[in-house]
Amino acid sequence: MGLAGDVEQVVAAAVAAGAVPGAAWYVSRDGETARGAAGAHTPGGDDRIAPDTVFRIASTTKPVVAAAALTLVDDGVLDLDEPVDRHLPELAGRVVLADPADAAAGTVPARRPITVRDVLTFRLGLGLDFTAPWPTPTVAALGGAGLPAGPPQPQAAPPPDEWLRRVASVPLAYQPGERWLYHVGASVLGVLAARAAGRPLPDLLAERVLAPLGMTSTGFGVPDAARGRLGPHWTPPDEGGTRRVYDPVDGQWARPPAFPDGGDGLVSTVDDLAAFAGMLLAGGRAPSGRQVLAADTVRAMLTEQAGPVDDEGGGWGLGLGVRREDEPGGRHAGSFGWDGGLGSSWWSDPVTWTTAVLLTNQMWSSPAPPAVFDDVRAAAFGPR
Repeated sequence: MGLAGDVEQVVAAAVAAGAVPGAAWYVSRDGETARGAAGAHTPGGDDRIAPDTVFRIASTTKPVVAAAALTLVDDGVLDLDEPVDRHLPELAGRVVLADPADAAAGTVPARRPITVRDVLTFRLGLGLDFTAPWPTPTVAALGGAGLPAGPPQPQAAPPPDEWLRRVASVPLAYQPGERWLYHVGASVLGVLAARAAGRPLPDLLAERVLAPLGMTSTGFGVPDAARGRLGPHWTPPDEGGTRRVYDPVDGQWARPPAFPDGGDGLVSTVDDLAAFAGMLLAGGRAPSGRQVLAADTVRAMLTEQAGPVDDEGGGWGLGLGVRREDEPGGRHAGSFGWDGGLGSSWWSDPVTWTTAVLLTNQMWSSPAPPAVFDDVRAAAFGPR
């Protein structure tokens, strides 16, 4: 059937079975590139999803913002091993819970400052611990400060300075550099990059990554040119099979947010994410020949810096996931990318030179991806 047919069959079957209302996909392997879409913006409706549909990509935001921050490392504006204190004085002089599971046990001083590398590798000492009972004391404290964990809500968070002030009011759960904890580091990274560059994160991202790669449909809030291609976003079906709208067309992503969140705030398309993936596979070079990131920086970004981060062969580079070992019948060790809980996934395999992007208009019901994501990966990355 071929690569395109295999992926199209998988996505169409998932839509026909009611697993997701709609999806768009892009795959590239061995010189063959294909893209397509199935389903509708409204479950069972006639408003068809297209390959250029704009989706809320949640945590697939993280690698894109990390790349923008790493351009500042290339320029010498940031150094990976410098403390963040120069740009984020709110995070200087940290204290750490003596027992990460018990806030009543008190705090101890941090043994060293948080570094830029700590932020990129999610080892700054603060974030989501998927191995601990929920919520952990620090997650509860962040919620008490008005920064609750949960699905993205771009219009709910305060502006960056106030957001960071609230984060700084919470002690670290672990010593800097000690443990990988999810998500908060990406949000901190967005504030750090903006302050280091002396300009808002959306402007920095557009200048350093989006414009050089022609990612015209990607942004915090839907870019003007893409407004007609965004549909509503849905929750998974409840026990009775009913979905509800998580975010309408004119909802939280319809306008620029007060806090452009480097962890989960972007919208994008399969083509834009494929362009980003292609830049990394090409050692940081855009199709125009422009060097978006230095080749050495790309190598560091795609090299495991922290791990394992799960029980399935996952590690973490500088701002994105990196597979630590071969996946039976699928991605090889060194494959890189990330997923988003609103229903997005991008991964690239540098061994087979394969990229697969799948974007859906339905959020996940758990950290484990729905079956269609595994099925698309098997079709894209498996033996041919």
